[in-house]
Amino acid sequence: MDCKRGFNDARGNGVRTGRCVNYNDTVKTCEVLSWCPLEKIVEPPNPPLLADAENFTVLIKNNIRYPKFNFNKRNILINSSYLTQCVFSRKTDPDCPIFRLKDIVEKAEEDFQTMAVHIWWDCNLDMPQSWRVPRYTFRRLDNKDPENNVGPWYNFRFAKYYKDIDGTETKTLIKVYGIRFDVLVFGQAGKFNIIPTLLNISAGLALLGLVRMSFTHWNTIISKIRFRTEFGHPCKVYRGPLVGVDKHCGNACIQ
Repeated sequence: MDCKRGFNDARGNGVRTGRCVNYNDTVKTCEVLSWCPLEKIVEPPNPPLLADAENFTVLIKNNIRYPKFNFNKRNILINSSYLTQCVFSRKTDPDCPIFRLKDIVEKAEEDFQTMAVHIWWDCNLDMPQSWRVPRYTFRRLDNKDPENNVGPWYNFRFAKYYKDIDGTETKTLIKVYGIRFDVLVFGQAGKFNIIPTLLNISAGLALLGLVRMSFTHWNTIISKIRFRTEFGHPCKVYRGPLVGVDKHCGNACIQ
């Protein structure tokens, strides 16, 4: 086995020392410089250890700004007493920014994984201030395909470093599983402006005038063309000034 000194395998556990050592009685492996013992691959506990975490709440603070209109807004109402007792509900408290984790997952019609909280601002700046409030929606972000779901479950690792009584440096590596929440903010704003309105009205009136002139032109052309039929014989079509009466059609003819 080639145990090249200083080589770092991206899927390994550390930098190789260059020594080939016994892994067990029959297998040898490359020695690495790493924390001991190495991480063990185990499945996450089922059911979860913190099943009651679904009742935890989270406060989402969001501020928006539209520089063109010099408009600022936040998703927290100016009412401190309301904030201390509300929990988001689409029916009773749609403006409350405090969310229960269980409600977020249920609104997305999912049960776990990576979730997104959508905050949508649709502001009509001509309306009262109380009307300019965000709408919240929830959805799942990760792959739903059960046949193509490599590395399921959201997880990450973090370490705690400390020293024992004898001064030995120690590390505790913790791998945790849970739900990741991404907050995605979208928005648009509009305000009445008299100048674009007048330009649009002027363009519309000009278009109506053009259509009227076009219809008048075609009406003049059609009125100069007459076609009459008597006893199954068509009257000839003439263009020009009236010169007499056609005996077959009994109408004034033009040429």
